Amino acid sequence: MQPSQNESKVYIEIVKQLRLIISKEALKPGDKIPSERELSERLNVGRSSVREALRALELLGLIETRRGEGTFIRDFHGNQLVQLLGTFVLQDQKAIKDVLETRHSIEMDCIRLVIKRCNDSHFTKLRALLQFQRVNDEQIFYEIALLSDNHLVMRIWQILNDYVKALEIKQEMKNKSLYTELIDAIVSRNEKSALLIYKTLRNLSFD
Repeated sequence: MQPSQNESKVYIEIVKQLRLIISKEALKPGDKIPSERELSERLNVGRSSVREALRALELLGLIETRRGEGTFIRDFHGNQLVQLLGTFVLQDQKAIKDVLETRHSIEMDCIRLVIKRCNDSHFTKLRALLQFQRVNDEQIFYEIALLSDNHLVMRIWQILNDYVKALEIKQEMKNKSLYTELIDAIVSRNEKSALLIYKTLRNLSFD
């Protein structure tokens, strides 16, 4: 199930608050961070939202969970964790550009994986998304990421997509025909054509 816009904002806000906690308490690599329950109480949010934010940070390699001990800041060999977290919370234009660029790379990889792995029966839901009068870009790429059958790639895409939504970056909706062409190219297993159409959708160069 895809997270709602409100859930996405809560999720990003928790990451921001955790960054402030690390900064204010001068925590360093190897230090233990507050528990899921303590963060839930301190930030007045649900434990499920805290758990999701912690999972995202663990996936990014910023924290690590040790069974029976708790969650700790990872050792970055001299890198400043606060600065690293600040980057992923997207506080400057360079960070925003990096996230968009990374999401584009992930989406193109998903297209390649879907073409390589899926059979005709897998494309039914993807085609069904085109039946709606208004095409939903997020739903289409969520399904493409899901069909890639790579859980790590799928999770990374969700995290990057959450950041983009939380920032409320305006994304121009393209003509429905482009999405139809993209899905047709994927179903036909025409990787070159699918990637060219994708770059048109995302206003990317064709280098």
